[in-house]
Amino acid sequence: MSFALSTSAVDITPAPGTNRYLAGYGSQTTPRSVSTDEPRRPLMARCVVLWDDERPVAVVSLDILGLPRSMNQRLRPRLRELAAWADADVMIAATHTHNGPVVVDYLHPFATYGLVDLAGIQAYSSWLEDTVVDLVRTALLADRTPVTLDYTVATETFAYNRRGLSYVETAVPVMVARSAQGDPRAVVFGYAAHPTAGGLRSQFDPDYPGGACAEIEAAYPGCIGLFLLGAAGDQGPLGITGLDSADALGARLGATVLEAVARRGRPVDGPVRTQLTEIPLPLEISTDATTLANFRNAFVERLKNLEGQPAYYQRHAEIMIARIDTGNISTTVPFLARLWTFGGADPLRLLFTSGELVSGYAVYFRARHGGAERLWVGGYADELPCYIPSNEFFPPTMPNGSYEGGWAADFPAVAAGSMAAYGWAAHFRYGAGGVEQAVIAGIGSLLA
Repeated sequence: MSFALSTSAVDITPAPGTNRYLAGYGSQTTPRSVSTDEPRRPLMARCVVLWDDERPVAVVSLDILGLPRSMNQRLRPRLRELAAWADADVMIAATHTHNGPVVVDYLHPFATYGLVDLAGIQAYSSWLEDTVVDLVRTALLADRTPVTLDYTVATETFAYNRRGLSYVETAVPVMVARSAQGDPRAVVFGYAAHPTAGGLRSQFDPDYPGGACAEIEAAYPGCIGLFLLGAAGDQGPLGITGLDSADALGARLGATVLEAVARRGRPVDGPVRTQLTEIPLPLEISTDATTLANFRNAFVERLKNLEGQPAYYQRHAEIMIARIDTGNISTTVPFLARLWTFGGADPLRLLFTSGELVSGYAVYFRARHGGAERLWVGGYADELPCYIPSNEFFPPTMPNGSYEGGWAADFPAVAAGSMAAYGWAAHFRYGAGGVEQAVIAGIGSLLA
C-alpha cells in the first residue's frame, strides 16, 4: 500500500454586507451581528484528500458552528459524484467556533437568535454548500504528493469539565503526512475544548483552532493544518474569554502540535477502511394524544415566562406549539457515527460522530479499544443535531436539570437548555433504553 496527498483551502468568511449574524450564543432580544466586515482571522474551509493507492478518502474542516442535517444531506449526493464515493469516504467536520456565521436550521435561527428574516442566512448557506463541493473537487484535481503517515498523541491541559464531572480531556491526536524528503505536507490534529475562548464578539473569528492551524502553516509553508474537535460537549477552555485569549490558546496548541510533528509518531499503514452508520436516539416523547396535549400545555405555560427563563425558551415554545398543532413532532434524533480504520494487524481507528459528543463517551470507548494511541474519538462531524449526553446529565447525578442534557426542573419532560436551542420538543430518554444505551450499542457494533 502507498499513500498520496492532495489538498485545498478557501476563505469562507461571509462577503461584506451578506450574512452578518453570528452563531453560538443565544440572544435575548437583538440578534448578535458583526460590527465590521473584517474578520479577526479569516474563516477557512480546508480539505485533505488521502489517496490509498488510487482510492481517495477526504476530510473537510469548516470554521462554522456546525453543519445542519439539511445541508449535509444536500451535499452528500453532490460529493458522491466527484469520485464514485460512498458517504463513509468523506467526512465534513465543523470547528465549532462561536464567532462564525449563522447557517440554516441548527441552532434554530428563530428560537436561539430571534432571527426572522433569513434571506441572507439562506443565501450564505447555499453558497457554502457550493463552496464545499468546489473545495473538494479542487483537492481531487490538485497535484498529488506521495506521502507517508505517522501518528502520535500529545498532551494539552487548558480544557476543563464545565459540568464538574471527573472527565478532563488532555489528548491531542496528531497525524502527519510527510513527503519523501520528510517534510510535513498535512497535519491533522485535534483537541477537546469548546472553541469559546474568544467569548461573545462582534467580529468573525475562528477561535483557538484557527490560530493553531495558522501556527502550523506558518512553520511549514505549503503544509495544511486541519483541526478536528474532540468530544468537547462538556469541555471548555480555562481562563478569561476574549480574542487575546483565543489567540494565546491557538498559539499554545499550535506549539504543542509542532513539537509532536518534530518528534514523529508511529508509522500508519493502509488499507483505509471506512464505515458510516445512522443510529436513532430516543426522545422522551410519544405522539399519543394525551402526551402531546400535556406537552402543548407545558409550552403554553412557558410562553408566560413565570420563571424568568431566557427569551429563547419562549420563542422555542411558539415553534413547538405550531409543530404539535400540525403533527410535526419527532420522537428520535438521527445520530451519525463513522469509523475510519488504518492498517490491519495493529490498526489506528478514527471514530467521529455527529453532534456535541460529551467526553464520557471518549473515555469509555478509548478504555475498551486501546486508548488514545489506538483510537481517536471526536464529535461535530457531518451534522450538528444537538448535544449527545450520557446518563450523567440526568437524575440522579444532575437532579435539577442540565444544559447539555437539555432539560430543566420546571417541566422535566419538556426540552430546555440545549434541546430548546436546537429546536427539539423533548430531551433524550435516559436510563434503560435511553440515549446512552443507544450510543454505546451503535458505536460498539462499529468497533466490534
